[in-house]
Amino acid sequence: MSKFNWGIIGSGWIAGEMATTLNELHSQIYGITSEPSEALNEFVAKHQIKHLYDNLDDMLADEALDIIYVATPHHLHAEMIEKALKAGKHVLCEKAITINSEQLQRLIKIAQEKDLILMEAMTVFHMPIFKKLTEEVNNGLLGEIKMLQINFGSHKEYNINNRFFNPDLAGGALLDIGGYATSVARLFLKSQPNQVMTTVNYFETGVDEESTTILKNQEGQMVAITLTMQAKQPKRALIAGKKGYLEIYDYPRGNKAYFTETSTGQTVEIEAGDQEKALAYEVADFEDYIETADLAGAIGLTLDVMRILDQIRKEWGFVYPFEVR
Repeated sequence: MSKFNWGIIGSGWIAGEMATTLNELHSQIYGITSEPSEALNEFVAKHQIKHLYDNLDDMLADEALDIIYVATPHHLHAEMIEKALKAGKHVLCEKAITINSEQLQRLIKIAQEKDLILMEAMTVFHMPIFKKLTEEVNNGLLGEIKMLQINFGSHKEYNINNRFFNPDLAGGALLDIGGYATSVARLFLKSQPNQVMTTVNYFETGVDEESTTILKNQEGQMVAITLTMQAKQPKRALIAGKKGYLEIYDYPRGNKAYFTETSTGQTVEIEAGDQEKALAYEVADFEDYIETADLAGAIGLTLDVMRILDQIRKEWGFVYPFEVR
């Protein structure tokens, strides 16, 4: 059994995936709240959740709850996280953790004041393959990193009412899939990018459907990111240095990379972790952050990523209808 009592907000597919993970790791989930429905009742029964709360306030009032997992549409995250933190709960939130960096900075301040852990459920930062690769790169595997090329392309079903295309729900490629690509980029850059060049095509509802972005930092390292929501692309990350390059496919939950050495042309496979355990790695790291009181480790890179996403949208001149900037 877990040392912590988990509560879930939401009952969609990713909440179901996390519930399955928590059941496998900890046997029982303490509580859940979501929009009342027959599907919610089935969710509770399937995952043998101990308590079903009528609303978020009732859930947060339960002093036995230690952790809140937020799995709602993006535009609801900041308000729910703030309530949970102020109620003294640690928070793990699905990406994008907030709409912009201003929201995130405010929430980080609250978490730090209350000695609570706030973390985005970004698989890239927790998969063993990336931990292994960053160690290898820091030890000189690639030499000086010069260029990163990162693709992520989905083909979402055409439905203007779907949250992916709804501006009122913070839809669009950047917040839905762009966080993955930008997280990989930030993980391997020496410093935060200070130059952004970007162009975008919009879907008929007004959200970003596809974009190409070039980032550059003070060391001259460059990143090219391409995102699409109506054109499938391989989820491929390429990190190129003077000694060779790394390729990682299906990087959001990857477990393999391929290193090609410049001098010999030889390619070797690097493997670590299990794709099926992606959420388990998130849970393990999150609970470890709580036990070690590592307030910064859980959120530092996430804030950098959110600032990059802010800058991209600033270059586009794009603001969500509900967003106050």
